[in-house]
Amino acid sequence: MRRLRVLVVDLTTERPTRALYARLMNANLASIMPQVVAVWCEQAGHDVRYVCYTGFEDLRQELLAPADIVFIGAFTQAAHTAYAISNVHRRRGAITVLGGPHARCYPLDAARYFDYVLGFTTRALIEDVLRGREPRRDVGQQLSAPRQPQELPGVQERWKFIEATLAKTPVLKLVPMLGSLGCPYTCSFCIDSTVPYQPLGFDQMRSDLRFLLTKMRHPRVGWHDPNFGVRFDDYLGAIEETVPPGRIDFFAESSLSLLSEEHLARLEKNGFKVILPGVESWFALGNKAKTGRDMGMEKVRRVADHINMIQRYIPYVQTNFVLGLDTDEGAEPFELTKRFIDLAPGVFPVFSLLSAFGRAAPLNLQLQREGRVLPFPFHFLDASQAMNVVPRNYAWRAFYDKLVDLERYAYAAPRIVRRFLANRGAIPKGMNVVRGISSERLDRVSHHARVRDLLSSDRSVHRFFHRETSTLPAFYANRVRRDLGALWESLPLGGLLHDHTAYLRSATSPAV
Repeated sequence: MRRLRVLVVDLTTERPTRALYARLMNANLASIMPQVVAVWCEQAGHDVRYVCYTGFEDLRQELLAPADIVFIGAFTQAAHTAYAISNVHRRRGAITVLGGPHARCYPLDAARYFDYVLGFTTRALIEDVLRGREPRRDVGQQLSAPRQPQELPGVQERWKFIEATLAKTPVLKLVPMLGSLGCPYTCSFCIDSTVPYQPLGFDQMRSDLRFLLTKMRHPRVGWHDPNFGVRFDDYLGAIEETVPPGRIDFFAESSLSLLSEEHLARLEKNGFKVILPGVESWFALGNKAKTGRDMGMEKVRRVADHINMIQRYIPYVQTNFVLGLDTDEGAEPFELTKRFIDLAPGVFPVFSLLSAFGRAAPLNLQLQREGRVLPFPFHFLDASQAMNVVPRNYAWRAFYDKLVDLERYAYAAPRIVRRFLANRGAIPKGMNVVRGISSERLDRVSHHARVRDLLSSDRSVHRFFHRETSTLPAFYANRVRRDLGALWESLPLGGLLHDHTAYLRSATSPAV
């Protein structure tokens, strides 16, 4: 097999940007699997160029330079950018391969624009693609390993790709690490809910941490586990055996059910500075929040007390909420969230809109069967810019009224000041302020307010939201065109739209 020019692209964003928060954080959103693929391609004997796209790079020089085979990792909101990049390279004769969440959620659509679309990805699968590289221009081939890989290249093997990415952010530099795959919880809206929980090797973790201590004066590690610490004693034991106290700061996403005071004291001792627990709902998912059957205001009080206790040990806490769940009704869920913000003044709240990402979760099949999924372009499917699920218990205008009111409350100056005063440490205080006043945050609130107004003033938006037409309103089409910029002309014909019922169609089609 001849030596190939391989380009590996990790899309952390879908568009060019100059926002302050993006400058600080986009490089820290780099995914691990594109780096892993780059390592596997090098180990197979090929010349690899790896690019983490943060929105600040020169597209032509970095993403569109000549290559024989192009691997792209993308979340769904970056799908149009991925499609355009693939189209440019295919015109030049390159083979293009898509992996990541979008490939798993929308494989049928992605296969229209890529030669290969990958699900679970192992080294053997990548080597098969490299050996059997043949253009598949009509319909790309969908490939997937039977399960997630048992092991992955560690930090030392990925270091040159990590180092190049960290150079793109001026202050906060997070080294991505992974201790497990899958998730033990079964949240119906989550892509990890159907993937069995699988810890990776703890010897590898120890080796990675030792290596980091030789490369950085004071490393910061961002754990990419969907729920860090499921095997808590094993994780913390590996850290305690390897890292002297105070030498590494850790950031992790975990569930409240794992964050007992005993565990928090141990996390604090071992340098954990940021925790992102999911609350999701005041009326469901009590197993993750460790609130049992408590609902409504009872759950708010228990969770707020828990969060305040966490902040005695962990300087920065972000809580994640999902708005528009079928268990929500009326003003109460939104008002309860305001009360939570009052009771836990140091926490930074993040609101996600209930979204159905193709075949990501079993719930999506039911939603498509009920006709509740709207054909929003991928560009808006980031659980923030658009809610592509018709809410069960809200009219659209009423939902957006409550959403905008909540966001304005959460990110208003008095709450920013309270978060600043309630937090400790320069980085937590600074990040809370930057996030509260950043153009990204302000743009999000103003975008939702604009959509709310258009629901009343623009007939095309009203009809689209109410399933009277599938024609995309000009408001959304113009936004995609503006955001893609120079890549707009390279978006393949038909690439702006997709079959939003493809999961249902494939599930009900007779076997061939």
